[in-house]
Formats: sequence, C-alpha cells, structure tokens
Amino acid sequence: MENDNAKFKNEFKKRLYNWVLKLIKFIDKLPKDSVCDIMGKQLLRSGTSVLANYIEANSASSKKDFINFFTHSLKSANESKVWLALLRDTGKGHEEKLNWLLKELTEIANILASSILTLKGKK
Repeated sequence: MENDNAKFKNEFKKRLYNWVLKLIKFIDKLPKDSVCDIMGKQLLRSGTSVLANYIEANSASSKKDFINFFTHSLKSANESKVWLALLRDTGKGHEEKLNWLLKELTEIANILASSILTLKGKK
C-alpha cells in the first residue's frame, strides 16, 4: 500500500501531466497569427518544462540537485503564467480554457513553492 507521501507525489505527477496535455491542446487551437505563433512557442517551451523538471527532480543525485530541479520547475511555471496572462489580456485563445489553465498552474506553482520551502527547511 502506498503511503500518503508517495500517493501525493503520484497524484501530483498525474495532475501536472494532465495540465501539460491540456496546455498542448490549447496551444494547438490558438489563432494562426504571428503573435500567437511566438507566444504559443514560448508557452509550449516553458509549460512543458514545468513537467520535465519535476520528472528530472525525481531522479536527482542529491538533495541540492532535487531542490534545483524543483526551482527550475517553479520558474517555468511562473514564466508560463506570464504567457497565459498575455494571451488572456490580448483576447487570444478560448477564455474559459485559458482561465482554467491559469488557475490550475497557480495551484501547481504554489505546491512547488511550498515544497521548495519545506525542502530548504524554511517551512
């Protein structure tokens, strides 16, 4: 039987993976113009990096390395929030999906930030 910590990690990984899948589908449906092309590529890069760095953290060779990957994941989440907000504020993309992506990413970023503080012994 999984302990609570392992269960949380597994659920969080699934949640993050699901968020990235929805992000990819959202980006694929953006209007085909130069602004959306550039912002979509930036968002794809930073959004997938949130998941990639989280996965990398799970095979880190040290606690310092682990924290570093989590920090990179959080930075990518923060960058992704900027691109999503810009798309929202310029009226690009499906508003309801954009709002869900932003809300979910904010919760993910909060979990990452809290985890970093815990790992550093500051919480």
